[in-house]
Amino acid sequence: MSKKIKKIGVMTSGGDAPGMNAAIRAVVRACSYYNVECVGIYRGYQGMIEGDFEPMSSRSVSNIINRGGTILKSARSNDFRTVEGRAKAYKNLIAANIDAIVLIGGDGTFTGGMVFNEEYKFPCIGIPGTIDNDIFGTNYTIGYDTALNTVVDVIDKIRDTASSHNRLFFVEVMGRDAGFIALNAGVGAGAEEILIPEEDLGLERLLESLKRSKRSGKSSSIVVVSEGDKIGKNVFELANYVEENMPKYDVRVSVLGHMQRGGSPSCYDRVLASRLGVKAVELLLDGQTNLMVGIINNKIETTVLEKAIKEHHSINKELLRVSDIMSI
Repeated sequence: MSKKIKKIGVMTSGGDAPGMNAAIRAVVRACSYYNVECVGIYRGYQGMIEGDFEPMSSRSVSNIINRGGTILKSARSNDFRTVEGRAKAYKNLIAANIDAIVLIGGDGTFTGGMVFNEEYKFPCIGIPGTIDNDIFGTNYTIGYDTALNTVVDVIDKIRDTASSHNRLFFVEVMGRDAGFIALNAGVGAGAEEILIPEEDLGLERLLESLKRSKRSGKSSSIVVVSEGDKIGKNVFELANYVEENMPKYDVRVSVLGHMQRGGSPSCYDRVLASRLGVKAVELLLDGQTNLMVGIINNKIETTVLEKAIKEHHSINKELLRVSDIMSI
């Protein structure tokens, strides 16, 4: 029989994402609802190693559902990668009488939780919080919808100046290993081309596409580039190549960077975070562990952490086809 859960720790780790605070709020208030103590673990695994804990009540999370970032802060911890670091973290959790943890983050966060669970059989549930939407076992991750809306809004503004000056803009968005932001924002913002790591468009095909756009009468163009795209070494090299081969184009580059992580979360991300946070607590109280909670076809589902980490969330090929048709 599993140990009765009386106190749950909650932490955020890795890159921050809009909606993390909404997830923290959901975990804390679900604990309060079920008469379970809740403890905030600051700065992710590093805070766990240093014992940076603080009790949280339902009032501790008032007025944070609309805030971006994470009130528990986030940090990457090299110490937790070591046996000694994890042993210290475990000692601190036991000393604080914490019986289980909710991990809000991405695959790095879940990998740490999986290893920790294997070594100490310590109950943990993961909540996917990353703007990249690259976690298997969920259609959407917390923060992705907000990041998409941010990117589309910025590209709309860039298009205004592109049209005014007959310019070609390369807009780089986040997505080192996954092109979900680039593909969906590109379609939503009406980009002429979308370059993502999953599909190697090739330089010649890119040039031909831009020439075709020019012949069709387009005086300006937007190309959305995922930072992990493999065509060029970087977006600036890509822009230089196009400028050299198409000198009539006035080429500009805009790298959106970390602005995509910030801002108030969308309603969708707030609702998703609330649903996943409540379910995470309920799973722990039900004696379940080593799982990630996600949403598939609008239903809350669970996936074993190892599978969530190792499997891949596939890009939507239909969107690629739609993009080709829309760019004519």
